[in-house]
Amino acid sequence: MDLLPTEIRSQLPELYAQDGKGMNAIAYVKYFTPAGSWTWYGTEFDTASETFFGYVKGLENELGYFTLKQIKDAKDKMGLPVERDLSFEPTPLSAIK
Repeated sequence: MDLLPTEIRSQLPELYAQDGKGMNAIAYVKYFTPAGSWTWYGTEFDTASETFFGYVKGLENELGYFTLKQIKDAKDKMGLPVERDLSFEPTPLSAIK
């Protein structure tokens, strides 16, 4: 699966572009563990370092940084790789929370 196709990559604002918006920031991509409880919502992206800023639902729910490599390397409890939600549309974090 292409975790970050060109179409989505081009929509994602640069890091800090939505700074100060908090839960009003827009998420452009959603990743999830198929048999787990982790979900990542990317709101911003730095192409050079392949680093996202966004909202992570896991052991705790928090805003923070994660990398594309971390997403690619992560496996759920059954050993399945992280997937991108193919039907996800850009959504404010306030609607996700």
